[in-house]
Amino acid sequence: MTKNGKTHQVDMLHGPLLQKLVMFALPLTLTSILQQLFNSADTAVVGHFVSSAAQAAVGANSSVINLLVNTFVGMSVGANVVVAALIARDQKKAISDAVHTIIAFSLAVSFLIIVIGELFAAPILRLMATPEDVIGLATLYLRIYFVGVPFEMVYNFASAILRARGDSQRPLYSLMLSGVINVILNLFFVIVLGMSVDGVAYATVISNAIAAGMVLYFLMTEEAPFTFSFQKLHIDRAYLHRVIVIGAPAGFQGALFSISNVVVQSAINTFGSAAVAGGSIALYFDLFAYFFCNGFSQACVTFVSQNAAAGKEDRCRKVFSLCLSCALLFTFIVGAIFVFFQDFFLGLYTADAAVLSFASIKMLHSCFFEFLEAPFDVTGSAIRGHGNSMLPTIITIIGTCLSRLGYVFFLFPYQHDFAALMNVYPISWILTSIIMLFAYYRMEKKLAASLPGTLKP
Repeated sequence: MTKNGKTHQVDMLHGPLLQKLVMFALPLTLTSILQQLFNSADTAVVGHFVSSAAQAAVGANSSVINLLVNTFVGMSVGANVVVAALIARDQKKAISDAVHTIIAFSLAVSFLIIVIGELFAAPILRLMATPEDVIGLATLYLRIYFVGVPFEMVYNFASAILRARGDSQRPLYSLMLSGVINVILNLFFVIVLGMSVDGVAYATVISNAIAAGMVLYFLMTEEAPFTFSFQKLHIDRAYLHRVIVIGAPAGFQGALFSISNVVVQSAINTFGSAAVAGGSIALYFDLFAYFFCNGFSQACVTFVSQNAAAGKEDRCRKVFSLCLSCALLFTFIVGAIFVFFQDFFLGLYTADAAVLSFASIKMLHSCFFEFLEAPFDVTGSAIRGHGNSMLPTIITIIGTCLSRLGYVFFLFPYQHDFAALMNVYPISWILTSIIMLFAYYRMEKKLAASLPGTLKP
């Protein structure tokens, strides 16, 4: 219960599951979409009101930014699993210690990322073979973006704490408000003040700060043991260790997954700035479709965490099957809609014929088949919900990351064709899903033993 008497907690341990899973997953999906809209709004505004070069400059950063976001979200899985397990065991003092440890950790890591990002923004973009006509603007955008990393880190980790107790709605509300502000500031900085990529970058930083401030406020107004206070910030090594044990492999997986995409992006860059802009626009629709899969994936890890901690293995299996079915259905429908009505959707971002051509090719080869991510994404979440985070990380590295690297380095040079390059996505998804499903059903009976008992008395 919150101090105003309204409850935001969902009973994950009792009663029917389907409605609870859908009502929990859809706000997560919309939250991810709004988070991604921060960057897609940047691309749309500079594309319409500045130039195609500015649009390509923002788009050239999409893989780097997705790397950061995927790492943050992956690391926050550790926070989600730890807090959810403590809730299931009703360890109130432990919950408070874990909450303050998680926020302190997110702040410490984010400031380290700022330093690294400011020093290596330009070298990273050059390593990705960013076209010379956009690298200056791309570097400017990325350096400003790095300033807002602490806000994005705090938002993701604080939201993971709220999700652990079943609250996926208030993180959505915070992004709804900050997303509207982001669009307004984009238009103000670019149209009124005449700024370029720097204007949309500042708008993103301000919007992330608003979102982070709102979710922290939600935690500060919670009743004990979830109440957050800056005065109580500290690091409890036991809970930090558990968060890292679960979160680090997931974050590492997200980073490597994105690095493989950076390699693919580098291959896309060889086709010129029109391909960069087109690929970045199509990527937004890939992600919008994927977020429906990811929403049920996050629902799976949260519900499985609580039920596994409570020893309800039959309920864990039911959660997994429902989440997988919903993820496949929703993701396929959304991806198909984007592809069949691509003229309308792509036209929202650009009118450049060359950019549209590359965007259309990418959508047909990736967005339409986005549902193929569901089997390995949801299955990996079910495994992580039991506290075993390393196995899905290893499988994803082998099935997705290494296969994409092999495709780009060994096959692409012999067929330098944009459409052929885009086949790397469905091929890697199918391979990873087969391996992940095999591992899950092979180890199903052993998963319960992976979740540790009470960390502290």
